Formats: sequence, C-alpha cells, structure tokens
Amino acid sequence: MDDVLFARLQIAFSLGFHIIFASITIAMPLLMVFAERLWLRTGDREYYELTKAWAKGTAILVAIGAASGTVLSFELGLLFPTFMRHAGPVISMPFSMEGFAFFAEAIFLGIYLYAWNRISPRLHLFAGVIVAVGAAFSAIFVVTANAWMNYPQGFRIAEDGTFTDINPVKAMLNPYAIHEVAHMLVAAYLATGILVAAIHAFILLRNPQSTIHRKAFGLAMAMTIPMAIVQPLVGDLSARQVARFQPLKFAAMEGQFRTETHAPLRLGGIPDLDAMETRWALEIPGFLSFLGFGRASAEVRGLEEWPREDWPNPVITHVSFQIMVICGLILLAVALWAFFHWLFKGRRLPDSRAFLWATVLAGPLGMLAIEAGWTVTEVGRQPWVIYEVMRTKESATPMPGMIVPFLVTLVVYLGLSAAVILVMYRQIRVGPGRTAPALAAAATEGRAL
Repeated sequence: MDDVLFARLQIAFSLGFHIIFASITIAMPLLMVFAERLWLRTGDREYYELTKAWAKGTAILVAIGAASGTVLSFELGLLFPTFMRHAGPVISMPFSMEGFAFFAEAIFLGIYLYAWNRISPRLHLFAGVIVAVGAAFSAIFVVTANAWMNYPQGFRIAEDGTFTDINPVKAMLNPYAIHEVAHMLVAAYLATGILVAAIHAFILLRNPQSTIHRKAFGLAMAMTIPMAIVQPLVGDLSARQVARFQPLKFAAMEGQFRTETHAPLRLGGIPDLDAMETRWALEIPGFLSFLGFGRASAEVRGLEEWPREDWPNPVITHVSFQIMVICGLILLAVALWAFFHWLFKGRRLPDSRAFLWATVLAGPLGMLAIEAGWTVTEVGRQPWVIYEVMRTKESATPMPGMIVPFLVTLVVYLGLSAAVILVMYRQIRVGPGRTAPALAAAATEGRAL
C-alpha cells in the first residue's frame, strides 16, 4: 500500500466519523424545536422534559462534530496540499459561509441551553429555530464545495497550471449542487429520525406504558415518514444527474461494463473485472436506460469506453450503491407501514411489538446508507480529486510514512467513538422525565404562544 492510499484512507475514515455527527446535528435541532413548540402550545410537561433531554444530547454531538470537522479541515491542507493550493481560492466562499453558519448555530445553541426562563418563550423558541437553520446551512455550504469537485466550474486553468479568472459564485452554484444538497439534507433528517425513533421504540418495548417515550417516538416518526418517502425521488434525480454529467461513475455504480441500449438495472451482484460483467445480479431489462435517461431505448455507456486507469473501483462503488439503495428501501417500507396505519387506524402510529422491533432493527440503516452514499460519491469520482481536472495522486502530500498518522487517527477516533457511545448511553439512561425539580416546575407554568 502506497502513501497516497494511506492519505486517502485517513481522510476517508475522518469523514466517515464526522458525517455521523454532522448528520445528527443537522436534524436534532429540528426535533427539539418541534418538541418545544408542542410544550408551549399544550403546556404538557413531558414535551418540556423531552426538549431538555434532546437539547443536552444535541450539545454533546455538536461538540464532537465541531472537533472532528476541524480535524478534517487541517487534514485537507496537510494530506492534499496541492489540491488546497489550487482549489482553495475557488471554494473558499462556501467554506467561509459555512463558518458563519456554524458560528450562528453554536451561539444560539448556547442561548438555547442556558437561557431557559431568562428570555421570553417566543425568543427561546426562535433561538432553537436559528440553531436548526444554521445547522442546515452549514451542510448546504459544505456540500456545494463537494459538488464543485464533481462538476468543477468558475475558473480557468492557466498555462502554468494555476487557476485564474476565479468566479466563486459560479463555482458554488454548479449543476451538481442542487441534487447533492437535497440528497444530503433529506438523508440527514431521515437517518436521524429513524435512529431516534429506534431508541425510543426500544425503550417502549421494555416499558410500553411510558407516555413520554411514546411522544418522542411519534415526533421522530413524524420526521422519518415524509423523508423516507421523498428520498427515493431525490435519489432518482441524483442518479439522472450522475448519468448525464459523470457517465463513468454511473457505469461503475450500476456495474455496467458494456455500452448498450435497453441496459438492464442490476439488483445485487459483484462486478468481475476480468470477465467484464456483473455476476449474480438480478437484471430488469431496459430499466437502467429508463431510469438514467427517461426511455428504455437510451444508450448507456459502459466502462469499456474509458481506459482502465481512469476507472473508479467498480466493486466498491457498485456494492456501496446497492447497500445505500437496500437501506433506503427498508426504511421506506417501515415508513409506509407507519403511514398507512396512521391514515386508516384513527391517526395513530402502530404500537405493536412487531412494528417497534422493525423500527429498532431499521434504526442504524439510515447512517449506514449515508456512509455508503458518501463512499459512492468519493470512490466513484476516483482517480480524480477534481473531476477530470486534477488526479488524487497529483494532489497528495509527498511526505513518506503516511501509515503512521493514519494509524494514530484510527486509534484516536476509535477511542473517541467509545467515549461518545458511553456518554450518550448514560444520557439516554437518564433520559427525559428526570429533570431537576426547578426546571420541571417551570414546565407547569403552561406558557403558550
């Protein structure tokens, strides 16, 4: 294994760690705002306690997300200095705007946590809304920078290889930005919603009479259901954009080795590079052509049209894509089960043990889908760090011995993961319903907007 590969593995592991916390901190503020709004409207003390518990958990995860995000920013400069030297002036706008969005999120989260009963209920709720909006915009700006790496524009390459005539607004508003941003935001709300629902479903299996956990479960499912239904539509838009702008990635995603019309959609399977085919896949004739280009007779370009040195890894890309799709379909099935029960059974979510167990088992799948989706995005762009402009090996640091920082990062993040799991486990064990007497007394005021 060469040093470039270890540099890639280090940043991949860092991003894989960070994206979990980033996704949760995008969505959790929205859940706590919903809970507080219900408390203010109904005066129900349990919504107050739920808001407090979710706010504490959000603060812990924001701290970890901020730390891991800072590490990522340093790693970009240290591990891929050539990339940052050339691309930095182009994508500096979304990164700087992300900083402002995060500052707003952090400042108003502090107000939200420590200004209970010190500001009016309306202002406190408004602080929570700013946290939710700031978190969403932080994600938007970062994802637009990644979208630029997939569709670079807003600059010109001079004869000496430097980037000139830079237009950062055009770079940020590239054609890839809309579908990548939509896909990421919906995925974050969906993954967090089902994860929170799974936690409270597990508690309900042990304590079915807990009204506060039933309320929490209902709020989490209220976020999960619409996001699970919308995500396949957003995913279809993303696939069409990839087919249009990155046909090589599209071929790797779908295990398409040969150029052909009426190309089949492959479900499952493992690409065989020597045989130039995807083995053991269930094929639906013509459906890939239809999904990618709107008609079954459309031609889909295969990997054979590009030199092998330009291929992304078809096995990793295809399998990751299949994992993402399977996770999404399972989450859609759980969401539809809940939705139709709610629709036809008196506006109530199902509370059977079968449904609660289905929710518990589906809980981790949202985060797994996010990890798999980012693997498709990043591995599918290889060997380019900036698509068809700069190769990854050209952008990496020449420093030898990259296995050492990779192993150190791996050990530190594994230890940090264990610590976070322990802290969150204790937080969940304490959970809502056990707030301090003074704080609980405040909830009885019945303040309403």
